Amino acid sequence: MDAGPHRLRIAVLGPLEAWSDGTPLVLGPVRRQAVLAPLVLRADTRVSHEQLLDDVWDVRPPRSGHRVLPSHIYPLRKVLDLRGTAHTESVIRSGKGWYCFAGSHARLDVTELDELAEAARRAKASGEPGAAAALYSRALTLFRGEPLAGLPGPFAQAERERLSGRRRTLRSERLDCLVLLGRSADAVDEAAALCASDPYDESLLALRMRALYGSERQAEALNVYEGMRERLRDELGVDPGEELRRTYEAVLRRDDGRLLGRTAPRPGRSRTHRAVNQLPGDTGQLVGRQHHLELLAVPPEPSSVSVVAVDGAAGAGKTALVVRAAHELSPYHPDGCLFVDLRAHSAARQKLAPQRVLRRLLRSVGADDSEVPDDLDELVALWRTATSRLKLLLVLDDALGTQQVRPLLPAGPGSTVIVAGRRRLAGLDADRRVTVDSLGPADAAALLRHILGKDRTDPEPEAIGELVRLCAGLPLALRIAGTRLQTRPAWTVAHLVERMAGDERRLGELSAGDRSVEAAFRLSYEQLPPEQRRVFRALGLTPTVEFDVLTPAAMLGLPPDDTGRILESLVDTSLLQQHRPGRYRLHDLVRVHARRLAEAAPAEADAARAAALRLHLAAGRIASDWGTGGFPSGPQPTGTPFTGWREATLWLDAAGGELADVVGHAAALGDADHACWIAESLIDYFIGRGRYHECHTALGIALAHVEECTDRRMPAALRNCIGLICTYRGRYPQAYAWFGEALELSRARDDRHEEARALIGLGALDGLGSLVPGVGPVDLDRAAARLTRSLELAREFDDDWIVAMALGALGFVRHHQGRSEEALDCVRTAQAHGRASGRPQVIRRALTTVVDLHLALSPREAWTLLRQVADLTQHAGDVLLHTLTLARLGTAAHDEGDPGAAAAIHLRALGQHRTLSPPGEPDSTRLEMDLLCRLGRAYRSCGKESEAREQFRTALALPGADRYPKELAQAEDGLGVVTG
Repeated sequence: MDAGPHRLRIAVLGPLEAWSDGTPLVLGPVRRQAVLAPLVLRADTRVSHEQLLDDVWDVRPPRSGHRVLPSHIYPLRKVLDLRGTAHTESVIRSGKGWYCFAGSHARLDVTELDELAEAARRAKASGEPGAAAALYSRALTLFRGEPLAGLPGPFAQAERERLSGRRRTLRSERLDCLVLLGRSADAVDEAAALCASDPYDESLLALRMRALYGSERQAEALNVYEGMRERLRDELGVDPGEELRRTYEAVLRRDDGRLLGRTAPRPGRSRTHRAVNQLPGDTGQLVGRQHHLELLAVPPEPSSVSVVAVDGAAGAGKTALVVRAAHELSPYHPDGCLFVDLRAHSAARQKLAPQRVLRRLLRSVGADDSEVPDDLDELVALWRTATSRLKLLLVLDDALGTQQVRPLLPAGPGSTVIVAGRRRLAGLDADRRVTVDSLGPADAAALLRHILGKDRTDPEPEAIGELVRLCAGLPLALRIAGTRLQTRPAWTVAHLVERMAGDERRLGELSAGDRSVEAAFRLSYEQLPPEQRRVFRALGLTPTVEFDVLTPAAMLGLPPDDTGRILESLVDTSLLQQHRPGRYRLHDLVRVHARRLAEAAPAEADAARAAALRLHLAAGRIASDWGTGGFPSGPQPTGTPFTGWREATLWLDAAGGELADVVGHAAALGDADHACWIAESLIDYFIGRGRYHECHTALGIALAHVEECTDRRMPAALRNCIGLICTYRGRYPQAYAWFGEALELSRARDDRHEEARALIGLGALDGLGSLVPGVGPVDLDRAAARLTRSLELAREFDDDWIVAMALGALGFVRHHQGRSEEALDCVRTAQAHGRASGRPQVIRRALTTVVDLHLALSPREAWTLLRQVADLTQHAGDVLLHTLTLARLGTAAHDEGDPGAAAAIHLRALGQHRTLSPPGEPDSTRLEMDLLCRLGRAYRSCGKESEAREQFRTALALPGADRYPKELAQAEDGLGVVTG
């Protein structure tokens, strides 16, 4: 459905669903949806509270009466409105005693249904039944099942009945067009089904009689009438109406004009060819393919042959889609609709050569077998001559390559060719190309509901969701799973899900009769040359779902350019997906198949897995600011594709949220060393991106396997890492405990590197003392002693990063001891060590320490340093640290007496913070609360009390705000001041 300029799309012709800019929205429980439905279907009309209660609850309103409605309206607004939408601009308006849905905000499927139906009626009235039939078909595809399926209340029930009646009317109108087009045979079965659904509708029965008559089944048409006449007389005591009697008399008289609307043939059209329709039956419900269908079912260009190419993985539902599109296009092709299965991926039948296909096609358009030559060129010439004046629809299913298809293209202007196959036919000149992918979760669940019925799916929503995940949205897998449950009524959905647990069992369960997901994949694999097969097997072993060229290149020892060429060729076979440039992934079930193939060659698989882990370890260590000395054990990066820290960082950025999964992957393989090394190598990268939760997850996975590790540095190293991330997350008591454990372990094993890192953590926390909840009283002397000792150790092994961090922490301790000059000396020396490392992040962190000290001693002197830090963070592409720097700049401006400038800087920092990835990082709430409080204080100093109140209230309303006592207290205190 084309939403045009509308952001919202709402569909009621099936389960109530909504989308915002193409993204599905979660509308909540059915009762809430039942509140939305009458508002949507009465768009731009004020609906009183009483009417809305009657619509949903009828004579049994809830005890809370009108108060229950806001509990549904508020969450609906939250879902449907853009963030920050004012109450008065909501898609659901309200006033005293009423609600109103703003129709201009959304595009409804019923609106499109009305438009298509009206256009179809106009086309039919203008004498264009073919165009009308196509429009009616498009209108009917908007129905995704029973309208407002599952919604309670009298309004929903009445609308279900009304819209279902509308659907029957549209179906009968479409069938009437088919009869007028001379395609009565295509209308007979559906007309019979319509009559069965409403056995007393005489108009439907008249239509069925006309379709039977047009199919040369006059006697059957007369028998149908007699059956209705007897039923009406026996059950209702009446005779058939006038319309049905006139149809009966017309059948007796063989009145083609009255029954079929026959007219003389158009001038210049040959009658030597009798149109044939070889299209398969349009069986099953086509779910989640409306957009694809709209791309395919475009009326042909009258002056040329239209070619449409459809590709997709095995089992994606290509055939069902092109058959549905072909049925919609058939009215535009009066000379015939031809269908050929080219059998490119058939295990049971031989593939069809072009010569054999051409002979069959020529017979279909009336050519005499005795006149058909054997030579391919002569066959092509005869085919083009025979079709030069015909408007044909030709569907070529399961095509292998361009050379197989090109000789089969007809020559008649206005003809359409739809080519479907697993390969992308780059050599074929196509007007449009459509790629068919897996179904989304909602559509996949809808398909299962259609196959199994609501009685079996609705009681097990969680099991249905898990089954959709296990089938990865692949229509073939979903239909096989549905078939297994259909044929085993004693099984629950949860039982099948349990049987599919584990990759080995999953593919085995997805087999029913002669259909098998794994067999479909195997046929695609066996078509590949050896080089592509080897790469495909390796892709099943990648530690991340999505990957670029470098990962398989490292796994196979191939040059990146050669690997990229092979990956692109696998994309063309639909075995590999590419949703964004340079990033690839296997469909979940295809990955299971590829991994099973790889594991059949254990030596090859082991080498590939080890190479992938080495690549991720190298990237983490090269991107880290710790430098080479920061990782004194484990393999050093050699022969990597990264020329420096920037390239490694960008590569890790592209991996998105899957880096913690690499640690889990190594652990699952039993490679505890790489699990621990990779987790340690990524900590600096994660901290620099503000991805504390992911970092903690990766470290937790590694720590669970640390006792299996052969590198005895790792137990202390991982504890130091967890202590550091706990410090950044504001979990100071836990940080103190982790650093303490690391110190004990490192001293027991005489590991001076980890001892120095543990001492920095403990010394920094000792220095903060009472400023840090849960750590205890300030102990500046112990802090200084620990930090001084860490400096001595770090200088032994020449680690600029540890020296810089220790000096920065010691500077603050000296400041709190009242030794300001020593404090400045410490941070200046820290800055020098930061510059010695050559890494912008280390320099920035050292500079930040200097800045923080200057902010405490002389805010004006901090300005120049802050701008240097801002430039460095932008240069490094570090959004989080740039945000923190802007926060400091804003505070400095405020302290210098310019709250207006401070507010502007804090607003910029807040805007940057909200672009951080991932947005769901739990600890991002703490930073957002801090920024909002800073902004609120700046507004308050400017005299803008209402704006200040809004910031403090927003901070208090953030999800999980109560987890951060310090920031919560700041927001409450700030709100108390501006409201006091």
